[in-house]
Amino acid sequence: MKLERAEVAGRLAELGTWSLEAEESKWIIRKYRFKAFLQGISFVNKIALLSEAVNHHPMIAIDYQMVTLRLTTWSAGGLTELDFTTAAKFDQAYAEITANRE
Repeated sequence: MKLERAEVAGRLAELGTWSLEAEESKWIIRKYRFKAFLQGISFVNKIALLSEAVNHHPMIAIDYQMVTLRLTTWSAGGLTELDFTTAAKFDQAYAEITANRE
């Protein structure tokens, strides 16, 4: 079920790492920075596995030492709880990748 604006704001505050792409956006976005290109690619590979496991796939942009992820639930026409639980899993993957390679 699509979340209301107040619910989206609350979930964003809980994550603290993601933001709305724009004021009235149906997307949340986060940019992850890495020390090296291969570290970013390792992260994207982990994201691919997590996404497949929950059948929820982000838009991904890779730019040297930065990976940008955008999430929305197309079938709901906006943001759902699935976007936020998936975003939290991505944040955990980032913490694991950067902890292991710094």
